[in-house]
Amino acid sequence: MWRNKKPDTPQGADPEPKNLQTNQLPKAAPASREGITNTGRDAVGPTEAMADRATARLGSSLHVKGEIWGNEDLYIDGTVEGLVHLDERKVTVGATARLTADIIAGEVIVYGIVKGNVRGKGKVEIKKDGSVNGDLTTAQIIIEDGAYFKGSIEIEMSAEKEGDKNAFSRTAPAPAAGAGPGNI
Repeated sequence: MWRNKKPDTPQGADPEPKNLQTNQLPKAAPASREGITNTGRDAVGPTEAMADRATARLGSSLHVKGEIWGNEDLYIDGTVEGLVHLDERKVTVGATARLTADIIAGEVIVYGIVKGNVRGKGKVEIKKDGSVNGDLTTAQIIIEDGAYFKGSIEIEMSAEKEGDKNAFSRTAPAPAAGAGPGNI
């Protein structure tokens, strides 16, 4: 009796719910994949900037020899030999990364090993297990306990501090013409 009613239902109605379920699965898969990616980023070093901007990733099995130029943040887990130049952007050297390269970026965070000069226009951070063997040029430096660093550090004045210095020099009174220690 009940079995007769199930076949009596229109068969066209059954495929539609199945198709909707099938269509919903691919939509759910990318969302869960994004969640895994974000969790992976947070595990290494949570930052608000990573959520705001697109971040390219160089995987641990990749080896790049030459120059990397671009206009997006970069997370490196692999090996790089040469130059990494990402003006005004962030370069993160992951824990498994091995760089024999100079780095020029807006911000540089080192969890792995860097052999080369590093220029971070905003700041350079060397994390607990990070290692830098080369000269640093930056406005702000953070070296955590346990980090390795060998080289020199040049602290550049940030744009804000330079602006304050220029504003101070403009407000200072200029000496009068003819006045001076020898003219009294």
